[in-house]
Amino acid sequence: MKPAWDKLGDEYKDSSSVLIGDADCTASGKELCDEHEIRGYPTIKYFSAETGPKGNDYQGGRDFDSLKAFVSDNLEVKCLLDALEGCSDKEKEFLEKWKGKPAEEIAAQKKRLEGMAGGSMKPELKKWLHQRLNVLKQL
Repeated sequence: MKPAWDKLGDEYKDSSSVLIGDADCTASGKELCDEHEIRGYPTIKYFSAETGPKGNDYQGGRDFDSLKAFVSDNLEVKCLLDALEGCSDKEKEFLEKWKGKPAEEIAAQKKRLEGMAGGSMKPELKKWLHQRLNVLKQL
């Protein structure tokens, strides 16, 4: 698995939205592993707005293609203000609506959406909520 993990790290080394890292839980990373409740090795954890500070355990395949697909589909922010080709039409419309608004309105909307993020909702609605948060954070 280590070669696949290292290749994934190389793939995302210049990403502004994904950080791939590793820790040796038997040596210098022990404190970090204890903090994130890692008990078995190797364990892959991922962190996003939905997972909270402890993260979630990754349960998918351990080969490069499986890891890359998971990151691309679930973690990578594709809609960037300076690279709109990664944005859906819905995200572009949302961006257009908010880019001229005052900072206080943007902050209020961001706070409102962050408050909703902890609630339960259908996966597609949760994804849209996080897409909107991503746009607002960039404004």
